[in-house]
Amino acid sequence: MQINDVLDAQLLETFRARAAEYDAQNTFCTEDFNDLVDRGYLKALLPVNAGGFGWDVRTLALAQRRLATAAPATALAVNMHHVWATVAQILERRSDTRLQLVNEWIAAGEVLAFGISEPGNDAVLFDSNTTAEEQPDGSVKYTGLKIFTSLSPAFTRLGVFGKNADEQLVHGFVAAGDTVRSGQDWNTLGMRASQSHSTTLDGAIAPATWVHTRLPVGPNADPLIFAIFAAFLSLTASVYVGMAERGLQLASEAMQQRKHQDGTGYTQDVRARSLLADAGMRVIMLDALQQQVTGDLDQLVDHGAAWFPKLVTLRTHAGDMARENISVAGQLLGGAGYFRGSEFERLYRDVQASWYHPSNAASAANTVASWLVGPLQD
Repeated sequence: MQINDVLDAQLLETFRARAAEYDAQNTFCTEDFNDLVDRGYLKALLPVNAGGFGWDVRTLALAQRRLATAAPATALAVNMHHVWATVAQILERRSDTRLQLVNEWIAAGEVLAFGISEPGNDAVLFDSNTTAEEQPDGSVKYTGLKIFTSLSPAFTRLGVFGKNADEQLVHGFVAAGDTVRSGQDWNTLGMRASQSHSTTLDGAIAPATWVHTRLPVGPNADPLIFAIFAAFLSLTASVYVGMAERGLQLASEAMQQRKHQDGTGYTQDVRARSLLADAGMRVIMLDALQQQVTGDLDQLVDHGAAWFPKLVTLRTHAGDMARENISVAGQLLGGAGYFRGSEFERLYRDVQASWYHPSNAASAANTVASWLVGPLQD
């Protein structure tokens, strides 16, 4: 199955038309999500004989990028399901089958979401404010608050982690239900259709067979940590690569349509051409970086200590360049884009979410600097 067959031009135009209404009403992208489910998109990474498309990470990343050119919030929402599917594939391709249950769930039609982020926890995966209470039967009871839980209205399984009494970080899955409560508090500047509500875990039980990993507090080299970072950073970057591409498309269309008062077209305006060329160069650079990083994940390339710098560079530059390209589109579209309800106005708000995804700019800079000259001394 080819990307353009699944996400054909007509479907993307339908998504683009819906995006304004979802944004204005601050509602979940229900119709978009159902269309993607109907086309089998949530099973894309599964083998064909298991009901999937047989895609690899690179192909999925390019598909998410294409989806984001039409509906960034929809792409960001389904991203969280795809993150778990990608984590499972990254591990499996490295002979680690601990998340085989994820593939089984996806094949059965379950929808997964990502319950990792917590308010005030800048250690991200290396510590947790959520308690993980070990039960006699091997199950784990989770109590705490998770934030930015994209896909809140649709998920049936939530990947979470918390800290037990032995100072171990316990990773598992819980089912949607009474002990997994949505805060219904997503009222944000942009990416509104993702409906990334906070989620309260009120003694949510992960059965023993759903608890897959126990790790010490602090940084460690467990393959699960690499897989989560690799999946989350590369797929989140894809959303912003798509937005950078859409900004370039809007800017190009505006230049071909607009004329100065004297009748000369914007295509002959040296300043406008320079703005557009810079935007085009940014998309070319992002495309090369995205293809290389995701392709290397598929090919099991061993970058060693360079892997995390590569991943955070992709994520950080994708957000930075998307903001720049959307800004260029605004300059070339003219004042009409400044009005509420225009595609540019929505994209300008949506792209601001790129500031907040892990790894943020400061964390990314520290990661790369530590790779080059070692960590900061105490």
